[in-house]
Amino acid sequence: MRMYWWVALGSGLGGMARYGCTELAAAWLGGAFPWGTVAVNVLGSFAIGFFAAFSGTESRVNVPAEARVFVMVGLCGGFTTFSSFSLQTLELLRDAAWLAAGANAGGSVALCLLAAWLGHASAAALSRVPRGR
Repeated sequence: MRMYWWVALGSGLGGMARYGCTELAAAWLGGAFPWGTVAVNVLGSFAIGFFAAFSGTESRVNVPAEARVFVMVGLCGGFTTFSSFSLQTLELLRDAAWLAAGANAGGSVALCLLAAWLGHASAAALSRVPRGR
């Protein structure tokens, strides 16, 4: 039951961070394109890729299971917005904004996969146990 509390806490904090980021992006860049959603999905993808490699079994960092659940399921799950992304893309399609919908869908998927890979590669490079020790 303790793990569920870690997920709940992380999800709440991640959701609050998502709301703040999307509001900030809309204030800075306008609301015609969902830049905030793209940004949180890319940042969240980087974070989950980084933390997965940084705290994984081949890492030199020993992270308790509670911390992994808090960050990866809670924070990242609450922070990233795939459901928001889907609805916003649907709304762009319904408004016949074909190019924007395609850019949002294709760009989000490509950028999030790249960010997850960069996060994973960054943490793997940082957490490799040096040879000969």
